Amino acid sequence: MLIQKAYKFELRPDDATRRLFARFAGAKRFVWNRALNQQKYLGYNKTANMLPDWKKEFPWMKEIHSQVLQQGLKDLDQAFENFFEKRAERPRPKVKGKSNDSFRYPQHFKIEECNDRLYLPKIGWVRYRNSRALRGVAKNITISRKADKWFASIQVEFESDERIHMSTSHVGVDLGVVRFATLSNGTHVDPLNALKKREARLRRYQRAMARKQKFSQNWKKAKAKIAKLHLDVANSRKDFLQKLTTVQAKTHSLIAIEDLKVANMSSSAAGTIESPGTNVRQKAGLNQSILEQGWSEYRRQLEYKAIWTGGRVVAVPAMFTSQTCPCCETRSADNRKTQANFTCVECGYTANADDVASLNILTAGRAVLRGEASKNACGGVADVRPPMKQEPTEVAA
Repeated sequence: MLIQKAYKFELRPDDATRRLFARFAGAKRFVWNRALNQQKYLGYNKTANMLPDWKKEFPWMKEIHSQVLQQGLKDLDQAFENFFEKRAERPRPKVKGKSNDSFRYPQHFKIEECNDRLYLPKIGWVRYRNSRALRGVAKNITISRKADKWFASIQVEFESDERIHMSTSHVGVDLGVVRFATLSNGTHVDPLNALKKREARLRRYQRAMARKQKFSQNWKKAKAKIAKLHLDVANSRKDFLQKLTTVQAKTHSLIAIEDLKVANMSSSAAGTIESPGTNVRQKAGLNQSILEQGWSEYRRQLEYKAIWTGGRVVAVPAMFTSQTCPCCETRSADNRKTQANFTCVECGYTANADDVASLNILTAGRAVLRGEASKNACGGVADVRPPMKQEPTEVAA
């Protein structure tokens, strides 16, 4: 099995190297915008053939390594392919200060792990924080900036034997806002809410930046503080998701999750001038809470880590998972009259609605694994966690 993996390290460049990084990233941004501004996009090959003429027109481009410029055009070509396949919006011009600065080398770079340094053509040797050893053959290296720090992401390839998961445990996972993840084994994971914990500080920094003269030195310092705060949020969320998905992928051979359409769930409720929406402010707050959780990234990490460990991730439809009784299979909207509580109108089974959803998700995942055509995706799960016999309880309206 061929595995592709990326190792990311923080670089330790001096001031002169930082300026070179910014120039290379700016050159990549320039060729992206110039190719995008053509009357008709001609594709990578024809656009790349224009690079020699562009270098004659703009002599400073000769100081930039050709591979960096070519990779910028390849990124644009991939963006157009995603657009034509309706996976993304039409590519837009990149704006300095608003687009992520990055550039890539597919070859001719060098890595000296013993000396903690990298060689980048037309830039030279750059030291990096060598936190772990590389495994496999390095295929390309991407230099990127986050806030005021530069990073190197090294993609490697290596062969690995097909793995058989050591565990026979199966689990269903229901994702939410109040609880980040509710597992069918009776446990749950609280949300990190990295941005929410820093909202007061972010508002303070933004007010301070708004009072500064735009593009002044103090304005740039205030802007850097905001960028640093957003970097802290991203790092906290990344650390949370990486640790959680690693533990789950190693612990369970089958992980069933909901096939959530996050883009649809977080769409705006503003409506149009002719037909304005309702509860717009409340929906905007819910959208922010949904996007802060990082559900798509959670699923992406689970899927590739399950492959590495020999497990499997199965996505099942999310409809009716919290309205179907896991005991008697009765499906009714009246089973869930409140957000958190579930009470079956048929047999009186009572539980937290997220726990019920996770049990039904697991059953649907097992049905998919067995290859069963299951129109009723929410079947009984008495073999997972037998419910305690309970007397029917009254639910407040």
